[in-house]
Amino acid sequence: MEVRHLMLLREIAGRGTLAAVAAATHRTPSAVSQQLRTAERELGVKLVEPVSRGLRLTSEGQLLAESADEVARVLAEVEARLGERMGQPGGTVSIGTLPSAGEALLPGLVERLRGSPITIEVQDFDLAEEGFAARTLDHDLVIAHSAAGDVPSGAEGLVARVLAHEPLDVALPIGHPLAARAELSPQDLVGTSWIAVPQGFPFDSVLLAIEAVTGSQLHRRLRLIDNRLVESFVAVGEGLALLPRFTTRPHPGTVLRPLRGVNARRALVALARPDHYARRAVRAVVGHLEQIGRELE
Repeated sequence: MEVRHLMLLREIAGRGTLAAVAAATHRTPSAVSQQLRTAERELGVKLVEPVSRGLRLTSEGQLLAESADEVARVLAEVEARLGERMGQPGGTVSIGTLPSAGEALLPGLVERLRGSPITIEVQDFDLAEEGFAARTLDHDLVIAHSAAGDVPSGAEGLVARVLAHEPLDVALPIGHPLAARAELSPQDLVGTSWIAVPQGFPFDSVLLAIEAVTGSQLHRRLRLIDNRLVESFVAVGEGLALLPRFTTRPHPGTVLRPLRGVNARRALVALARPDHYARRAVRAVVGHLEQIGRELE
């Protein structure tokens, strides 16, 4: 049994198709297919079966895929112990991040790593909450968020480290009647219109909580992702919005007010596969991010 065969099965389990595995690992689908056939021949068991237009793992394939995380973690821990004899941790740590969380956390990380043997690579993306866990296939760390709890939906089985809890404030046009108040309650927001996020994105859970408390449905005028674009629509009176406190620099036409009476905050969370987290450099980066998060709070 070869470790590379286990890793292949883990990739298939996480990505769903040989084409997706090939694209992620910079190989051709035929090369991936050939490796899969070799694994089946050497192990003497069928590992995948056709389903609809793709493949799924057999029960034996699923067993081996689930074992891949454990094997990879043990190997990474052995490598980490060896690295401890060689001095401070080094190498490249790949980070995938929610843009607003990255804006709050990563500049400070860059400053702390300056002169260190650790370097980082960064990719940004904005996803529904349950989509962040899958990106740990592609990155050592994924900085995600959740407004419902400290572990984002779908991240069960991953290492999750809370970096900070960030308030979500209500953005209003300066001339709005509620702008004169120091803080807002769910009842204040009955009958208001909103520049919301797509369904499944964490901020939407706050609006759902407001509706649950008041028994009144909010009007979602638009559903947008980019916070700067959202705020520009708030400024011209198209609706209210929720914006993260750490990185929102109020537009000249808007004000921010805290929301009381529902959970109006999000957890910024670092997610990693156990074998990636076993790397000393990854753990060092998480430690820096936790310190930066405490300073933000």
